[in-house]
Amino acid sequence: MSDFLVEDVAVAIGGQLLQGSPRMPLNGVSTDTRQLGKGELFFALSGPNYDGNQFAGAAAAAGAGCIVLRAEPGLLASLSAMLGPGCKTAVIAHEDPKRALGELSSWHRRRLGLPVVGITGSCGKTTTKNYLVQLLSNVREVVGSPLSYNNSVGVPLTLLAATGASEVLVAEMGTNSPGEIAALCQIAGPSAGIITNIGASHLEGLGSLEGIAFEKAELARSLPSRGFLVLNNDCRYSALFRASTKAKVISFSIEGEGDLNATDLKFNNGHSIFRLNEIEVTLPALGTHNVQNLLAALAACVGLGIPLESVLPGVAGIKGQSGRLEAFELGGLHLIDDTYNANPESARAAVRVLAGMHGFKSRVLVLGDMLELGNFAAEMHHELGRLAVESGIDRIVLIGKLTRAAAAGALEAGMDPKHVIHYATLDEAQADSKKLFRKGDVVLLKGSRGMALERLAKHIRTTFPLPKKSGGGGKSVEALLARMCGLTLGVL
Repeated sequence: MSDFLVEDVAVAIGGQLLQGSPRMPLNGVSTDTRQLGKGELFFALSGPNYDGNQFAGAAAAAGAGCIVLRAEPGLLASLSAMLGPGCKTAVIAHEDPKRALGELSSWHRRRLGLPVVGITGSCGKTTTKNYLVQLLSNVREVVGSPLSYNNSVGVPLTLLAATGASEVLVAEMGTNSPGEIAALCQIAGPSAGIITNIGASHLEGLGSLEGIAFEKAELARSLPSRGFLVLNNDCRYSALFRASTKAKVISFSIEGEGDLNATDLKFNNGHSIFRLNEIEVTLPALGTHNVQNLLAALAACVGLGIPLESVLPGVAGIKGQSGRLEAFELGGLHLIDDTYNANPESARAAVRVLAGMHGFKSRVLVLGDMLELGNFAAEMHHELGRLAVESGIDRIVLIGKLTRAAAAGALEAGMDPKHVIHYATLDEAQADSKKLFRKGDVVLLKGSRGMALERLAKHIRTTFPLPKKSGGGGKSVEALLARMCGLTLGVL
């Protein structure tokens, strides 16, 4: 991030400098004392079960250049006890350090004046962000959200990672309740946006698909007329988003009705091959949904004034992310780790990927509960169980309370009961892993973040280690899926 002074922070957030030099330079921002670097600015954030002010001593001991604490009666008098006798670390008091973090990042974004591309949608946000950052990195100095920094803490930290040399910033924006996207837009001030799609995610907090669409439309509403909005023309809510913005709209489609159109989709050797406005493109990732994610990223490049011919060569070098269709060829078992998160849309996409795998003894879907679906949970899980059977999945292993509905859906669709296996807990499934999976199987794991299915993925990799002659870790998707001969197309 760009360097700034303690007094810059105090002015930007409207805080009170309690001690320390106002001219002290700061060279980074952190909200975690375990990762805090010397000379960095530390925000003491509080949560339901912890008081951020209690970490002041640890921040000072780690060498913080300045600490933003929650203002409270007697704070000044208690600083010596909090920080340690004689500690001169600068301290700024603010009524809400979390809000102060957002205020500082907004100030920083305004002073840099660089383009900010906000990305939201029900699924595909992180992958689209990763694709866009990788493509832009070949032609621009770009800053992007690390991992899924898409909330009221992650978005400010992303903004604060930009420097005077940065040319583009890409910020992922998530939500699970009304008003969050508007608040993030207020902080980030996006000049451009991407809305990937609308599907059944966070229904518990947003109530309905229409509620989700209205919340995501806040990104469209926030954009200036001189900006641009990338839309998925295959999404039924694209008309709503068009009507919600004054910005220029750039659309994409896999049905031939956008500004950027992917046609003649084929899947082979771990790649998605298609024609983009008559140019053949090969993406080293599987699935129609990943083609859509790439189209969104390419459309954003166009919106930023970058010719397609400048970024298309970078598509071949795009890399995936841990836990997102990450493939491992183990000792006789083929594992696809898609445990990063799950909602009905991304789970359907995962089923389509698994259904397209051929040449294996059995295609096994391991599904953990999909959370935050509210009153729709049973219906959505039931539907996914039916889809698995209709797609030709051979066995399903279900983990959690909600997946009982998926079991019912699979049985109603005609799957042999002995091939529908349910466990109440992850530990029970893990204990039976040697019985569940056999040599020659291809196994795909999918579940919500809260189900921690990555633990099972790690256990499987230990139980079915690589043959000694292979060495190393998991193989690339291309190597694992070389026997693949086709996928059923679908649209998220």
